[in-house]
Amino acid sequence: MAADEFQARRQTVASGLAERKLDALLVAFSPNLRYLTGFTGSNGNLLLTPDRAILFTDPRYQIQSGQETTSQVKIAKGPLVIDIITAIKRLRLRRIGYEPPRMACDLLQSLEARLPMKAAMTPVTGWIEQLRAIKSAAELERIRRSVETNSCAFEQTVPKVRAGMKEQDLAAELEYSMRRLGAEKPSFETIVAGGPRSALPHAQPTAAPLTDGGLVVVDMGTFQEGYASDMTRMLFVGAPGAKVKRTYRAVLEAQLAAIDAVRAGVSTAHVDRQARRVLKGYGLDQAFVHSTGHGLGLEIHEPPRLGKRDKGRLAAGMAVTIEPGVYLEGFGGIRIEDTVEVTESGCRILTPTSKDLRII
Repeated sequence: MAADEFQARRQTVASGLAERKLDALLVAFSPNLRYLTGFTGSNGNLLLTPDRAILFTDPRYQIQSGQETTSQVKIAKGPLVIDIITAIKRLRLRRIGYEPPRMACDLLQSLEARLPMKAAMTPVTGWIEQLRAIKSAAELERIRRSVETNSCAFEQTVPKVRAGMKEQDLAAELEYSMRRLGAEKPSFETIVAGGPRSALPHAQPTAAPLTDGGLVVVDMGTFQEGYASDMTRMLFVGAPGAKVKRTYRAVLEAQLAAIDAVRAGVSTAHVDRQARRVLKGYGLDQAFVHSTGHGLGLEIHEPPRLGKRDKGRLAAGMAVTIEPGVYLEGFGGIRIEDTVEVTESGCRILTPTSKDLRII
């Protein structure tokens, strides 16, 4: 990411401080810190005022911070909070915004115990996340590369799948392929679940073998260059029967209907309704137990959420997943998921992998 893009993001936040009656914003959440500075270390806080940005970190990151960010860097010799309070006093800051869901309680308590008498910490929720929801061209390109790496790992691994292979071994093969192809790490714990266990939407891989006549759900994603991807595809060991084919067709039609509904200005609930409408026609809407999708970027789950009770609207530049599923106890589950980019007139499907049911 170009240094001037981080600078522009910080300027956007700095110019919005007065409107929120803030003298400064203190950012402690790692994805938001990375979004505003490019810094990827595990210990850092950013103090952002109308005319300066100070990144506080420790000596482990002295070289790294100098390489990753153009903001001013303060290397603390002790707890970061001491240097942050010193800066607050020196700059005579009174109202310092912080992100309540994103800041550890011990840091907030430590700050409040040391603040000057007339200063106060003021909660600010969701501001940076709202900015992050609309991706720049550079961010979308990183997401696309992450998606392609993820899909390539899937294609390299599927030919190795056989009846009797353990779920956890298939998950390990997928993650090994990701890393060999350039991924930093999985964007979440890879889901592999066979047979009746595929009806568990967030199943963890076990030592259970993949058995003949069973569905296999594979939900996987990578982090590459800091950005997440997410995809779900289905395998079947043996020859699928009529119920499997019908249920798979229902989920695929629901996913395509939801994708067709995606465009700038559309409510997220509307997209969700299109998937449920199709499944209701098959008598399967009650077996769809989660939302239709979510945003992704520096986190695997970030705004917007595409659920039936959500009130948000899609905007051009968002990257979201579309992932309806059906889960039937004793039978199994089917979920199909793509990552898409929202455009003014529709969406661009970033996931290149075929949605066909893969027969093993």
